[in-house]
Amino acid sequence: MTAENFDRILESLMSRRPFRLFTVELNGGSRFEVDAPRSVVFREGIAVFIAPGGIPVWFDHNSVNKIIEASADTAV
Repeated sequence: MTAENFDRILESLMSRRPFRLFTVELNGGSRFEVDAPRSVVFREGIAVFIAPGGIPVWFDHNSVNKIIEASADTAV
């Protein structure tokens, strides 16, 4: 995924009103669910998600396999 596409997709998902959760799947298959608005900060293909408990999850456009507009429990 290009850095520009990564930023465009995250901008679109983070600005939905009402906010709806989405899932980020990293290369290797691990996933995390973005469950709150303003929980992701991104710029130029690099992002950090602040998970519950204040745990940062760093990811970038090269580490993402796909971004899914659904819960992590949803079969894809």
